[in-house]
Amino acid sequence: MKSSKNVWIAFLLNFSFAIIEFTFGVLFNSSAVLADAVHDTGDALAIGLSAFFERISNRRGDRNYTLGYKRYSLLGAMLTSTILIVGSILILVENVPKLFAPERVNYDGMLVLGIFAIVINFAASRVVSHGRTHNESILSLHFLEDILGWLAVIFVSFILRFTNWYFLDPLLSLIISTFILSKALPKFWENVQIFLDHVPSDVNLNDLYAEIQTIENMQAITQLNVWTTDGLEKFAMIHICMKHPEQQAETQQFIRQHLKIYGIKKVTIQADESLDEHEECCIGGENEEKKMEHSAVKELLKSVKSVINKFSKEDSWGICFLDVAKVAQLVIEIGNC
Repeated sequence: MKSSKNVWIAFLLNFSFAIIEFTFGVLFNSSAVLADAVHDTGDALAIGLSAFFERISNRRGDRNYTLGYKRYSLLGAMLTSTILIVGSILILVENVPKLFAPERVNYDGMLVLGIFAIVINFAASRVVSHGRTHNESILSLHFLEDILGWLAVIFVSFILRFTNWYFLDPLLSLIISTFILSKALPKFWENVQIFLDHVPSDVNLNDLYAEIQTIENMQAITQLNVWTTDGLEKFAMIHICMKHPEQQAETQQFIRQHLKIYGIKKVTIQADESLDEHEECCIGGENEEKKMEHSAVKELLKSVKSVINKFSKEDSWGICFLDVAKVAQLVIEIGNC
């Protein structure tokens, strides 16, 4: 619940400051401030989505989500990182032309607003920087982008007091946006891998396999799956064959100890009597699917034959259309097999 509260506080700070930016952007007649206000409004919306998903992620598992709702936090992180990436790309596109046609800025007003902006964004960053979820990690990077952006504005405002180098503003924006992209893109890809049930980055599956195989009673490991739901909590499912089945309890305890070293606490262990039993279990499932598919194909051929026969009879058109609908339904069922 603490992480969800942190995200909501960050949302309120960011959204409140976006309103302030709009106000002073109009007073300063500054398109740069107004553009940044639009950017921060988008940030606030992204944070609001993250806060919403973070709240859902704290729910316990139920009949619909037996593993819990942890991945909702990950979904919020992906949406936020997507907005961060898109926003940085838009800044790059917008500021390249400004290198050749820089605009005059009100550096006195920007200096005051920049200092205030850094205080607000730093406070919001501190709120979420101690969080452990992927969502809070992404948001911390989010506020880092804003802080660096306003530092650039303050730096430019000092330079412009003595020069007319207005090209420095878009130049620094390009540098900052490139830096943010270099951080946000790997984060986004990491979240995608978690969604695809990739083995956690801090788990070497080959080493884990070799360590479990050294257990004295271990004959073979027939299946080993390791995944994470949110980048924090890890799960494992393992099928094993033992030399002495009567020592199953001790063997499972040793396996759990090895997995615990890798931070894997939730484990499902299936002891197979032999390698053949594991293979028969897998093949049996495939055979059931093939039986269902063959049954659907036979039913389809039977219905097609019925349609052909009824087309030859003028008084059976109504019934024929019903059979055509049945054929279409069977085709869909076969496609799902």
